[in-house]
Amino acid sequence: MSKTKKDPNKTTGASTTSNGSNASGSNDLTLQSRGNLTNILTLDHQAEKPAMKGFDPQFRDIVDYIIKITHEIWEDRGVGRLYEYYGTNMKIHTSDGTIFGRDKVIAGTVQTLAAFPDRRLYGDEVIWTGNDEDGWFSSHRLTHEGHNWGATAYGPATGNKVTYRAIADCAVKDNVIYEEWLVRDELALVTQLGFEPFSLAKRLAAKDPNPIKNFIVPSEADRLRGQRPPAAPAPFDSAHFSIEELVKTSIHEIWNWRLFNKVDDYYVENYICEGPSGRQLYGRNAFINYILSLISPFPDLSVQIDHHCSLQQDERTHRAATRWTMRGTHEGPGIYGDPTGKQIQIMGVTHHLIVDGKFVQEWTLFDELVLLKQIAVPTFYDDCGTPF
Repeated sequence: MSKTKKDPNKTTGASTTSNGSNASGSNDLTLQSRGNLTNILTLDHQAEKPAMKGFDPQFRDIVDYIIKITHEIWEDRGVGRLYEYYGTNMKIHTSDGTIFGRDKVIAGTVQTLAAFPDRRLYGDEVIWTGNDEDGWFSSHRLTHEGHNWGATAYGPATGNKVTYRAIADCAVKDNVIYEEWLVRDELALVTQLGFEPFSLAKRLAAKDPNPIKNFIVPSEADRLRGQRPPAAPAPFDSAHFSIEELVKTSIHEIWNWRLFNKVDDYYVENYICEGPSGRQLYGRNAFINYILSLISPFPDLSVQIDHHCSLQQDERTHRAATRWTMRGTHEGPGIYGDPTGKQIQIMGVTHHLIVDGKFVQEWTLFDELVLLKQIAVPTFYDDCGTPF
């Protein structure tokens, strides 16, 4: 897999480097980033520029759209523009439940700005796919920064400065986002606010007006079928190299088949991973230890791929965005405390930098605070005293 082949059926475009520069060379100075102007990525306007049917002419492409509306809504405080950019009956999926309707999105945005009046959102990368007929999909990785000068759902204002990451996957058509999948590093946020995560999770789970919504119906994680082994991954054909095949096969073999030795096959030796809750992992061994730290508390843990898209930056380099769902039962010791027997179901997103068919760098997020809430949900009993 030393050389990759461009798939003519895949939509391609420019992608940012980790510092925000545009691989296509175009410069669109849109957002302020930590005192400097960041070159926000755009598509290559000299070739392969897709049409933007139904969009406002100010948006040159889907990346320009995502970056600019984020800036306009949050940093320019144009919250009312959500009436224009979000569908009336749109949905936002999170691990803590689904938000229905644009009005709830507006209310949540106002509450967040009240809690963090100097909030800044720095665009780190947008990975995308789509066309003007079927619509567009974007996976936007960004960094949040600000001071907690107002009350939050977690408690009164602390005055603390916070910096944490989020990834928002958006389905867009005709200038409107009609569905979104949002993952925020909420555990990093509450820790920086000064809260103790385990006690906070228990408090949130106990006061939830409908805590049953967080309770996953007990069942075997969909990794095994009875006593049979996990389904075998499809054979990997390096002659017809596919980024999607590489990502799906590696995740299945390493996470579902527990073939941790495969990390050497798929990852470079000096691999870098920025994980949830501020984790910084360097090298294959640190990455394997991270995997073990998640599987140990959840022995039946499974990872299922929900969505994938990628961009080919050049003949050697790809960038991929993969959304997945992690399920399991808290039956083992580890970083999440004593086993509770509770089920978890957590959505996550991973951005990969892939060079010469191997993973070089990764940015992964899932809401670890929601995970703690799910294992802290009280057990309920029916009229016969049977737990459910």
